[in-house]
Amino acid sequence: MSSTPPPLPPHALDRLRAAVRLREAGDAESARSELLALSGTYPRDPGLAYQTAWAHDVLGREAAAVPFYETALAGADALGAEDRHGVYLGLGSTYRILGRYAEAVATLEAGLAAHPGDGALTVFLAMARHNTGAHHEAMSALLTLLADTSGDPGVRAFRKAIAFYAEDLDRVETGD
Repeated sequence: MSSTPPPLPPHALDRLRAAVRLREAGDAESARSELLALSGTYPRDPGLAYQTAWAHDVLGREAAAVPFYETALAGADALGAEDRHGVYLGLGSTYRILGRYAEAVATLEAGLAAHPGDGALTVFLAMARHNTGAHHEAMSALLTLLADTSGDPGVRAFRKAIAFYAEDLDRVETGD
């Protein structure tokens, strides 16, 4: 038995694309219904699972999204880079909002390993680390991201100092 399911047949792929268009047009409930119907027939397809999870997330049904995200992550090698990124971000942030902080950190760290330097993954990982009590690591990551990416003139003026302190937030100068 193959670990990767076969690609969706053309008629199912057309239905998947139509459901994504529904979600993008703001009709997430209709999209969810169509995606659930497709998922019943193709339960192991990672792309379909990802889109089904996303539709649940949009509707605030995070707990119901988790098994679909987990299916998508299990088959992530069959996804394109953008969808793989979305699976890591979606599952990690969903774990976090559900209070499953250790799983959120692990998922978001794996996402960053697969997508080094990604700003969105960095921010959500910082939030999850904050939730686990790793405040120093969270703040350091956010300050580093801010120093590296901000276009704000005030932040840019102090970029070197922000980057320096991001490395050692607790540093205190005691001498002259």
